[in-house]
Amino acid sequence: MLIKDLELDDDIRSLLIDRLGYTTLYPPQQKAIEEGLLKGESMLIATPTASGKTLIAMLASARIVKEGLGKVVYLTPLRALANEKYREFKILEEIKRDSLGLGRCNVMISTGDYDSSGEELKDADVIVLTYEKMDSLFRHRAEWIDDVRLYVFDEAHMISDKERGATIEMIFARARMSNAQILALSATISNAKEIASWLNCKLIDTQWRPTKLIEGVYQHGIIYYKDGRKVSIQAISKYGAPIDLAIDTVKDNAQALIFTESRKRAVTLALSASEALKQMLTPSKVDTVSKYINALLEHDDSELAKSLARAMSNLAAFHHAGLSPHARSIVEDAFRDGVIKVLTATPTLAAGVNLPARRVIIASVSRYDHEQGMSSRISVNEYKQMCGRAGRPRYDEYGEAIIVSNSSIEDIFDAYINAELEPIRSTLNDERMLRRHILASIAMSKSIKESELYELFSRTLLAKQYSSKYIVPKFRSAIEYLAVEGMINATGYELSATKFGRRVAMLYIDPESAVIIKSALARIKAGKRHGKLTLGLLHVITECPDFYPRLQLRSRDVDEAIMLIDEHADEFLDDVDEYSISRSFLALYAWIEEYSDKYLYENLGVEPGDMYRMIEVSDWLLYSMHSIAELLGKRSILKDIDMLRRRVKYGVKEELIPLVMLEGIGRARARALFNAGFTDLKSIADASIDKLENVKGIGHRLAERIREDAVRIISRS
Repeated sequence: MLIKDLELDDDIRSLLIDRLGYTTLYPPQQKAIEEGLLKGESMLIATPTASGKTLIAMLASARIVKEGLGKVVYLTPLRALANEKYREFKILEEIKRDSLGLGRCNVMISTGDYDSSGEELKDADVIVLTYEKMDSLFRHRAEWIDDVRLYVFDEAHMISDKERGATIEMIFARARMSNAQILALSATISNAKEIASWLNCKLIDTQWRPTKLIEGVYQHGIIYYKDGRKVSIQAISKYGAPIDLAIDTVKDNAQALIFTESRKRAVTLALSASEALKQMLTPSKVDTVSKYINALLEHDDSELAKSLARAMSNLAAFHHAGLSPHARSIVEDAFRDGVIKVLTATPTLAAGVNLPARRVIIASVSRYDHEQGMSSRISVNEYKQMCGRAGRPRYDEYGEAIIVSNSSIEDIFDAYINAELEPIRSTLNDERMLRRHILASIAMSKSIKESELYELFSRTLLAKQYSSKYIVPKFRSAIEYLAVEGMINATGYELSATKFGRRVAMLYIDPESAVIIKSALARIKAGKRHGKLTLGLLHVITECPDFYPRLQLRSRDVDEAIMLIDEHADEFLDDVDEYSISRSFLALYAWIEEYSDKYLYENLGVEPGDMYRMIEVSDWLLYSMHSIAELLGKRSILKDIDMLRRRVKYGVKEELIPLVMLEGIGRARARALFNAGFTDLKSIADASIDKLENVKGIGHRLAERIREDAVRIISRS
């Protein structure tokens, strides 16, 4: 079907053809339109990666915007994916709505700050959010939610994810209670008919993909393809099977993506690929990567980033959660631009941003849990997600997904290539998740009848897949827990949130985290001297269920843990030993004591990406702790919490807090200024530019800027 023949507004047709370069529809797109996509029909689009699901969502969104019907909300499980979709949907801002007197379309994105009413989004027409942000906006009863006429659920199969699946399921349930159109997008759903039935929507289920997928198993120099073919690959024994397969692809002027079981192996294979590629690269090809390396090292001088730069120097790279967000973004851009020829990654990349390659190589069907320190086999769903990265639309006629195996070839074919996907199952049966969402549902109104609560949850996948005999006891157990912990009042069949419960729901933390924080605050005696709560408060937040990543203590860390406990025993709120603290706790303490990234990496095994997430979640938990302390009247410790929050955010000792408030001054420059005698804002405001620019890391322009900044801050105080 040609796009020019569709019943579309001229603005939208021009956008698709002239700006985006589309001329024809893929079969899934055509079927969606034939089934009523542009007439407001809700749909589950279960088609392979790169089969055109985003354009389906864009067509539906453009209709809503052009006709002035209301708002569009596009939901994703990851911030990186949200940013990608935001960039894609920004083009809708070219749609004119002057005939309706509404001006141009406004596209916005929001992925953080869960304690916000969402007022800043009220003027947006298309809003890109993470699932958690949407859940938070429901809790805060954002006024514009009633204006939403289209919900797009990207990566809808994530509803079975053990951590965020319950949240996605509740958003589905709330969306079903509205009159909005629902589009659920997924590449991997085996029980698609059941899910479509639950959502009361039409099903577009096809295995069509723009590039043919060829699957196979590699063993002892031979690829055994699903279609029966056998192909020999030239071995480069020095580097191993995954590299042999990758180099074979690069020789054909294409890119290879290698999925590995652990971060460590991703780095090792990337460096090996770099060495192998070195023998076949011309200077002109190598020059193309220099701008990406410079951009990487300009903002990230960690040891991991330096290893990445070494790999990139010969057009290889690695990608995993241990890298800083900046480093991951650089790698993604370089691979997407075709500069990086071989990329190694952990399985998490398969569920993230779209980085297709001619050949996808699964180096192992195991995966390593960085937090728990244990390995397990990937699921069929995960394998199929990896397959989805095989083949670049518009560039490749086919894509390959090859599993490297030393075991039985038949077993691998049976377990993965010929296996059925695992069915999508509700995760709301987890009591921790259930009480979290029950509390949120109660806190969203002044009071709610039990029957009304049951009505909401009757719309969940949990209610469809499990009998009431199974659900009701869990439901009552969750309500009892919330009542006992003082978060709700139960009067007859009427339920209402207490001030504490409502605050917990709006803070978007696990009720169990709130109980831990509340209990800890209750144990702090009035008048406990300032500066002696640091480790105690830090320990409390690392014990909360919301804290992640929680890295286990290794045998080599035990002595350091014991020494820290002995030296600071009076700062802890409870008796602790080396078995009750985590490596994450040690890392956070080292961070606020100004230990370097190199120390964190080499001594504690904490990579920049993990440190970034620890800082981010610690900041939120300390914000929540401050809010709960204020609610409980614990005003004497608010300054301690606030100071610790600042130290965690900037990674500095208390004496540097005033200095890091200056624009362009991070922990390293702040320490350099302090050591040079500039210990407060006044000393900087009174200093000459000559003296300031002589400080390590402070040039002339920065010296001028920070002195002006210091003067401005002092004048305001």
